[in-house]
Amino acid sequence: MSVHIRFLGGAGTVTGSKFLVEHDKHRILVDCGLFQGYKQLRLRNRDPLPIEPNHIDAVVLTHAHLDHSGYLPLLVKEGFRGKVWVTPATRDLAGILLPDSGHIQEEDAAFANRHGFSKHKPALPLYTEDDAVRSLKQLRPAPMGQSFQPVPGWQARFSGAGHILGAASLLLEVGGKRILFSGDLGRPNDLLMLPPEAPPAADVVVCESTYGDRDHPQEDILGELAPALQRAAARGGTAVVPVFAVGRAQALLHAIAELKAAGQLPSALPVYLDSPMAIHSTELFSKHLGEHRLSAAQCHDMARTATFTRTPDESKAIALQHGPKVILSASGMATGGRVLHHLARYLGDHRNMVVLTGYQAPGTRGATLASGGQALRIHGQDIPVRAEVVQLDSASAHADAGQLLDWLRAMPGAPRRVFVVHGDQEASDRLRYRIENELRWQALVPEHGSTWGV
Repeated sequence: MSVHIRFLGGAGTVTGSKFLVEHDKHRILVDCGLFQGYKQLRLRNRDPLPIEPNHIDAVVLTHAHLDHSGYLPLLVKEGFRGKVWVTPATRDLAGILLPDSGHIQEEDAAFANRHGFSKHKPALPLYTEDDAVRSLKQLRPAPMGQSFQPVPGWQARFSGAGHILGAASLLLEVGGKRILFSGDLGRPNDLLMLPPEAPPAADVVVCESTYGDRDHPQEDILGELAPALQRAAARGGTAVVPVFAVGRAQALLHAIAELKAAGQLPSALPVYLDSPMAIHSTELFSKHLGEHRLSAAQCHDMARTATFTRTPDESKAIALQHGPKVILSASGMATGGRVLHHLARYLGDHRNMVVLTGYQAPGTRGATLASGGQALRIHGQDIPVRAEVVQLDSASAHADAGQLLDWLRAMPGAPRRVFVVHGDQEASDRLRYRIENELRWQALVPEHGSTWGV
């Protein structure tokens, strides 16, 4: 019988990754992500899937970022009872990210209801913290490089993808076909993470294209970050840094530690890590030594660079600290969380700075700031943007177009087809063009909801 892939997310957009693989009445969902960004994309999170959750046999997650894992609590809430296969580090990170996602949704809904700016009466979260905690019981760890059977007769194997702790590419063997899912690929010269492993042979590749239409600049994160923070500190300003709690928060902490040690930033410059999720994720780096570039001593230095603010009261108290300071706070695209309160407080002052540290999906507040928006809507109010906005081009955790092509070139042989996913339309189509013209392989960008035979 034939093997099919249904593209239920991550097709034509960089969020909501969900790929349903079907063969002989069995179904596996590879990734289970939330849609983020434009409202019409976010509304998809509330649309029912075209398949009943209890008809899915298993889920396999390539990594823990919410655009790949954040729909899982809702899938379980709506009836999915199968196993969720993950790497050990992804299990640990999902145990932090998913409950935090539910908690933030509950907080945002409560805030909207208190202040009456939601169109829904009452505003409700997609899922709660308790929903997320219940979904974690279905996680099953599988070490990198070891085969496992997500469904009897289906073979699967994770290999390192770089990007963040636990991030993996997935080789799925079913019905005599080998399907390779790249997951999110990291950079070969990342400050924290090891480079992606060379890909195995496959009949079909499902490849991400976040940066499929561009290459990263040669300058490293230290060279970009130092002058930005020096400017903000010199004028007595506050630098608000929206960070992805897993990966970018730790990269920024490590970079600041290195800059202070080198005398490029004042050792007394206050730095706050204001995200319980990022704090817990930072602590995991010491648990997973060998899966990243840092030594135990560097993990210790990274953690002591910042004051960890765990409670809401500690977060609010940051505003009482006068003079220059740096606030690292989630989320990285300013879609929710504590960073919104800091942006609302500091955006209106020209002495301050916002430092964007990675890809900003269209439709997010981060994308509005990156494009030079003059105002930012936060909690029902339009906040004027007078602070300096800096985009760190070197801070991305994703491979660029050239690095994606290099990864594909390292395959032992040409696949029959490459599906280009997890990118904006322009980025995906540009990478498709380069695959076809430089590698001479067949490639296409699947449409959302489409089904393709393998």
